[in-house]
Amino acid sequence: QVQLVESGGGLVQSGGSLRLSCAASGSIFRRNSMGWYRQAPEKQRELVAAITSDGSTNYADSVKGRFTISRDNAKNTVYLQMNMLKPEDTAVYYCNLRLITIPYRDYWGQGTQVTVSS
Repeated sequence: QVQLVESGGGLVQSGGSLRLSCAASGSIFRRNSMGWYRQAPEKQRELVAAITSDGSTNYADSVKGRFTISRDNAKNTVYLQMNMLKPEDTAVYYCNLRLITIPYRDYWGQGTQVTVSS
């Protein structure tokens, strides 16, 4: 069984910064991708950023240049550094772990609220 524990959300003013962390535990295959999704009220969940176990990254266009994803494989932990935050970044942020198996398997954290005030 896989568990994901998130931390780091909160309230920040526009232009500010936050750092999210997500630690995974359990049966984690070496080949995996960890990332962050977000869901704002009345909107669909969307990918924010993801990073594979070999370090390849993928970002949503809306966060490129402002957010940075990184990971510590030894700790099975992924981080999301969010700078120059905007009110439209307000959402619940969910950590995701995708195990690259056939078929792949997705696991989700409980979500952490990020609120950016204008």
